[in-house]
Amino acid sequence: MILPIVAYGSPVLKQKAVPLTQDYPDLDRLIENMWETMYAASGVGLAAPQIGRSIRLFVVDATPFVDEEDMETEEINQLKGFKHVFINPTILEESGASWDFNEGCLSIPDVREDVSRKEQLTIEFLDEKFKSQKLTLNGLAARVVQHEYDHIEGILFTDYLTPFKKRILKGKLSNISKGNCNTDYPMKFPTKTKRTK
Repeated sequence: MILPIVAYGSPVLKQKAVPLTQDYPDLDRLIENMWETMYAASGVGLAAPQIGRSIRLFVVDATPFVDEEDMETEEINQLKGFKHVFINPTILEESGASWDFNEGCLSIPDVREDVSRKEQLTIEFLDEKFKSQKLTLNGLAARVVQHEYDHIEGILFTDYLTPFKKRILKGKLSNISKGNCNTDYPMKFPTKTKRTK
């Protein structure tokens, strides 16, 4: 089932999410719905707060980035089939040089800005079967995970922008929170009660 994506300005996007337990109701169905919602919106990642649930869960499928130009073979190999469910993740280390990349977010449609992040991370998490996992990621795979991890920490990519950039985007962000934006996927806005598509 495709769920509405919560828009910029919704309080749930600024809350630090709580850990999940194995007895979380209908978790398998929730994960399935998150995949379906993410793909319907042409996203590469989706965090539970973006569908209104303040829990430490996100899904990532970075394989669409395989088609990006100027990538080394090692990074392409890492992105091929890079599809994971992250439950209760913890970033153990972020390292390497910082690099800029133009990021967007399904909760903030039609806004894209350069964000600087470290090029490598090591993360521990539980998969959908609650088995412990540990990954070290580089480049775009690391970036997608960093972006989604921020969501469960109550951080949006716009929080990294300079005060000047934030002032420039203020009107656009305000319009998004009021539902004055067009998307080809359903959204739920903080100042509107009805869903739009």
